[in-house]
Amino acid sequence: MELSKESFLDGQILLIDKPYRWSSFQALNSVKWTLRKAFSLKKLKVGHAGTLDPLATGLLLICTGKSTKKIPELQGMEKEYTGTFHLGATTPSYDLETAVDATYPTGHLTESTLREAAGQFLGDVLQKPPVFSAIKKDGKRLYQYAREGKAVEVPTRKVHISEFELTRIAVPEVDFRVRCSKGTYIRSLAYDFGRALDCGAYLSVLKRTKIGPYNVNKAVSPDEFRDLFRESGFEL
Repeated sequence: MELSKESFLDGQILLIDKPYRWSSFQALNSVKWTLRKAFSLKKLKVGHAGTLDPLATGLLLICTGKSTKKIPELQGMEKEYTGTFHLGATTPSYDLETAVDATYPTGHLTESTLREAAGQFLGDVLQKPPVFSAIKKDGKRLYQYAREGKAVEVPTRKVHISEFELTRIAVPEVDFRVRCSKGTYIRSLAYDFGRALDCGAYLSVLKRTKIGPYNVNKAVSPDEFRDLFRESGFEL
């Protein structure tokens, strides 16, 4: 990564590893603050290519300068996630943002039933986004309806899942790796997976590991990004 004003204005795609409980907006603002402070810039175009939930970690692509024009292209790339489903319970948000609202027995589950259920979600899948999501309906975000306790009909939409691998089975926990299209909600996949198994499930851990050719292994946290500048002699 070239640490010069010109390179960031011309446009760079930064690989940021978003920390747990940070919003994508917080990570973006941290990077933007570092760049503006390092180069005494009053204005700098900065944007990210795909939001991660606060409870998720992993790869966030942040574009600077002229590279912000590439954001739609980057958003359309296939993504890879790893994480953990917790079987035998559900939550309204399909993750740990809300408390468990129902529990179910898991004694009937076997490795073969789990792997068979996973196979049902390969290819084109109709998915209903979580009510606790930022999708807009009638000019209002779904999570606003949910927090007000208002019922709202969420339309299903088609997504594509090219790979869905169970990497560890230790009921009630199941670790997974998924490759999927833009617009796929892994929280919804958790919920639908639990429903297919007749035991309920929610997402307890999520990390985005890849976006197209970009890998989280090459990413730095917002704090590490700031340290790169400090170590190179920039005053922040």
